[in-house]
Amino acid sequence: MDLFSAILSLLSLYLLFLIISHFILPPPPPHGPKTHPVIGSLIPFYENRHRLLDWYTSLLASSPTQTFVIGRLGARRTVVTANPKNIEHILKTNFPNYPKGKPFTDILGDLLGRGIFNSDGDLWLAQRKLASHEFTARSLRDLLVSALDSEADGRLVPVLTSVCSERRAVDLQDLFRRFAFDVICNISLGTDPGFLDVSLPELPFVNAFDAASMVSARRGAEPVSAVWRVKRALGIGSERQLEEAVGSIHEYVNDIIKRRKEEINVKAAGEKEVGRNDLLSRLIAGGNSDEAIRDMVISFVMAGRDTSSAALTWFFWSVSCHPDVEAELLTEIMQVTRSKERRVDYESLREMKYLEACLCETMRLFPPVVWDSKHADNDDVLPDGTRVRKGDRVTYFPYGMGRMESIWGKDCMEFRPGRWMSVEEGEGKELLRVSPYKYPVFQAGPRVCLGKDMAFVQMKYVAAAVLSRFEIRRADQQSTPVLVPLLTAHMAGGLKVVLAERRI
Repeated sequence: MDLFSAILSLLSLYLLFLIISHFILPPPPPHGPKTHPVIGSLIPFYENRHRLLDWYTSLLASSPTQTFVIGRLGARRTVVTANPKNIEHILKTNFPNYPKGKPFTDILGDLLGRGIFNSDGDLWLAQRKLASHEFTARSLRDLLVSALDSEADGRLVPVLTSVCSERRAVDLQDLFRRFAFDVICNISLGTDPGFLDVSLPELPFVNAFDAASMVSARRGAEPVSAVWRVKRALGIGSERQLEEAVGSIHEYVNDIIKRRKEEINVKAAGEKEVGRNDLLSRLIAGGNSDEAIRDMVISFVMAGRDTSSAALTWFFWSVSCHPDVEAELLTEIMQVTRSKERRVDYESLREMKYLEACLCETMRLFPPVVWDSKHADNDDVLPDGTRVRKGDRVTYFPYGMGRMESIWGKDCMEFRPGRWMSVEEGEGKELLRVSPYKYPVFQAGPRVCLGKDMAFVQMKYVAAAVLSRFEIRRADQQSTPVLVPLLTAHMAGGLKVVLAERRI
């Protein structure tokens, strides 16, 4: 067959495919993105790759069931939903059918290994039971409060005081990321990297973690997943950078594990008393393998570092836009801490209901994790009638859910903490508990986030400590800044603010 005949045959086959697609195959869902033969929705996906959050939100809002299906060349068929009934079905009712799945665990596998946030089945269940026991321990809570007291009062507040006296702008997002990194390393590893102290040399471990997180996030955003897989196989570009970064992380954590075991052995020999309550020491005492311990603590460092710092950044941005909210927050904080000379403890944090409502409202509009995906083990039908095929990627979308009028009402785009407060006759305001399937910021069902309470303690502690001491105003009074979803939702360009000492 000559070249002309071969080309003519290919064109004929393609024309036949178009005819079959148009007249025989079922049409694409009416509320999904525009679809073309063979390539699916690759073109609109690529065109909207820089605004996927808002694009997905608009598609969901136009769908009667807040669900759409997208398929594109080089990627799995994906069901995207903001429907609370669907989400309850995925995360609870039919939980066994929706593991994270190999396509997802492959993306984060190099960084997280087989840690709790990147595992399924029996391995996940075993780690979940172990972590659940540790997170309910009072000693770990006490360690968190102690770390917050040391890091916030010992470093964060002095840094902000210095900035205030020098009358210069500072990036709160950068400060909160540094702060959260120190705190989570203290709790997970029992070490203090001193990342918030800019006078100390920066640790290679910190840079390696940033690089590994960035490349891992880019894997998930690739229009065609084969791109990063080929780069990894060849050891080139960003995949080589990831390999080097992960190597540095493993070396750093393995060294800490080795030294901690030596400390524990010394204690066992009675030569020196070494008491530690951090997660690493508990995992070692439990007899876990070095690899399992390494993967577990790396998972917790990643989760604890970026989520709370992202939420705090958006919290302060939101409060700066609403002086009335700031005034009510300050009243509550002062009332609770008046007898404690502005010091914050665990019990006083529990009393700050309006502060918690403001944090919930912040994460409704700007969830730290904007979307999460599972992969179907078997065919299924969601409560809204959407058919799921075996192997499909099923994504629930907290960012879009916070913007659904069907869930939150016509004022869904407004920052209104009062929507979280209920008032009983003759009683004060209490926090209204909302179904986790309408507000899956901390996941829900069997995989609900174990660190939820710890995250609220940390965020409330920082918010109270900062607001009680400083007036914060944005240096750039721009409209809503651009949100950049990597592994968590960061603010593009950071949050530049100027501070003044609060006079009360």
